[in-house]
Amino acid sequence: MADPKRGKRTGSPKSVKRVPKRIYEPELLRLQYELVKMQEWVRSEGIRMVVIFEGRDAAGKGGAIKRVTEYLNPRVARIAALPAPTERQRGQWYFQRYVEQLPAAGEMVLFDRSWYNRAGVEKVMGFCTDEEYWQFLHQCPTFERMLVEAGILLRKYWFSVSDTEQERRFRDRLDDPMRQWKLSPMDVESITRWEDYSRAKDEMFVYTDIPEAPWNVVDSDDKRRARLNMIAHLLSTVPYHEVVRPAITLPPRPEPRGYQRPPRDLQKYVFDHTATLLAE
Repeated sequence: MADPKRGKRTGSPKSVKRVPKRIYEPELLRLQYELVKMQEWVRSEGIRMVVIFEGRDAAGKGGAIKRVTEYLNPRVARIAALPAPTERQRGQWYFQRYVEQLPAAGEMVLFDRSWYNRAGVEKVMGFCTDEEYWQFLHQCPTFERMLVEAGILLRKYWFSVSDTEQERRFRDRLDDPMRQWKLSPMDVESITRWEDYSRAKDEMFVYTDIPEAPWNVVDSDDKRRARLNMIAHLLSTVPYHEVVRPAITLPPRPEPRGYQRPPRDLQKYVFDHTATLLAE
């Protein structure tokens, strides 16, 4: 809930009832099957779709994207996670490098962070000027209306995480050598700038939550719940239908015609690491 004195969410993540695996796993698989059907519809109908994933650091965006794309064709569903702009890109129109990532007919692009960097991290960390910031808020609704008017299906998701749950996830990353790479100095900085990010997000919503491209907020203190809710919502907003694929029949294997495989010792095989495991 909101604390009017501090302007941020309070409460322990333990208060969120976690979706049990027995419910989560079969429902996730069912939704992923529907995503495959939606992908085939996108491909066959020449649809262009853009899905934006935004939110605080450690809010669960990456995990949600991973589950969305797990069974999709990477030639149809592509993830765009752009690095910091180059010196040349800093001299371009701000939206230009994002336009280059937009889908062609029959493609989906999932933005793991997007042009909204300017309204979030760039604003809070001082990476853009006030003039650039307000220009973005003025231009962004027009830019997104242009995308929608051009026929692109645009969906925007904000993953909302509490301060206590964010800090818990940061500590988990800090203690896990397999995930320490996910904790950057910028992430640590976000802890001390919680209220600044809150104000930036609220102001961003005021200007960019437009009827043509509204923001959809995903409560993400429970990652399982967030993933199911986000995928179910996406599917509910897209008028896809099942596409009947042409039947495929495997041909009979032809009779041998004298080919002989070269001796194994003429080729360099990888070391059989599993043999050492089985011998132990």
